[in-house]
Amino acid sequence: MTIGKIIDGKGFAATLRAQVAEGVAAFAEKTARKPGLAVVLVGEDPASSVYVRNKGKMTLAAGMESFEFKLPATIGEEELLDLIEELNADERIDGILCQLPLPKHIDEASVIAAIDPAKDVDGFHVVNAGRLATGQETLVPCTPLGCIMLLKDELGDLGGLEAVVIGRSNIVGKPMAQLLLAENCTVTIAHSRTRDIASVVHRADIVVAAVGRAEMVKGEWIKPGATVIDVGINRVVDTEDGKSRIVGDVATAEALAHVRAITPVPGGVGPMTIAVLLRNTLVAAHARAGLPRPEGL
Repeated sequence: MTIGKIIDGKGFAATLRAQVAEGVAAFAEKTARKPGLAVVLVGEDPASSVYVRNKGKMTLAAGMESFEFKLPATIGEEELLDLIEELNADERIDGILCQLPLPKHIDEASVIAAIDPAKDVDGFHVVNAGRLATGQETLVPCTPLGCIMLLKDELGDLGGLEAVVIGRSNIVGKPMAQLLLAENCTVTIAHSRTRDIASVVHRADIVVAAVGRAEMVKGEWIKPGATVIDVGINRVVDTEDGKSRIVGDVATAEALAHVRAITPVPGGVGPMTIAVLLRNTLVAAHARAGLPRPEGL
C-alpha cells in the first residue's frame, strides 16, 4: 500500500519568511524605512495571546517594525475605532491586524470596515474581498493564500483540476474558492447542508477542509491520488488518559492510504498563515510607497 506524502508547511513557511526578509532589506534600502505591522489584541484569550506573541517575534525576525497594542476586554467599541483611525494615519504602519475574535460587545464587521483597505493585511475588508471576487490585484486573506502556495508548490499548474472546499467562512472558505477559481480549477463549496458530502468530496483532485470539526473528513471520502489541505485546528481529549491533542478536520491516518499528499496538523497550514501575513505587509508597504510588487511574492 502506497502512503501519501506529508507536505512540509513548516519548511515552506521558513523559506517564504527568508524571501520576505530579503525583500524587507531591499525595501528599507530604497525608502530609508522598514515596513511596519501593527497588531491589536483585545482581551486575554490565551490562544490569541500566543499567536500575537509569535507574530511579533517573526515580524522583528523579518526585519520589520512591530507595533503591538494590548487592550483590556472592557474597552468600548468607539475607543477601539479611534485607535484604528490613528493607525490608519500613522505613516510608519503598512499593515493593521485586529486579532479576532473580539469581545461580544464589539461589532467585528465595524472594526474590519474601519481599517484602511491599503493596510488590511488580513484581507477581510469588503473592498479587498470585492477585488478578490472580481479578479483584481488585492490583499488576500493569509490562510487561503498560504494554501494556494502549498498546492502550487506540490502540483504546479492547477488548471482544470476539480477542487472541493469544505467550509464557507469569509476568512477561509469563500476566499479559498475565489483563489482556486483564479487558478482555473472547477470549484465546489461544500458545507454543513451539503447532501451526501462524502460523494462530493470523492470527486475532488484537491480537497481543502476548513470546517472546524475534528477528523470529519474520512479516508474513504478521498479520491485516490487527491491532494488534501487540512486547515482545521481542533483540540480533542483522549478518553483513556485525559490528555488533549490537536487534530485537523481530516482523519489523517486513514487519509494517508488514499492521498497523493496531505498537510499535517499541526505543522502544515498554520506556519504558512504568519509567513503570508509578513508577505502581505511587505506587499502593502510597496504599494503605499508607489513601488512595484516585490518579485516572487
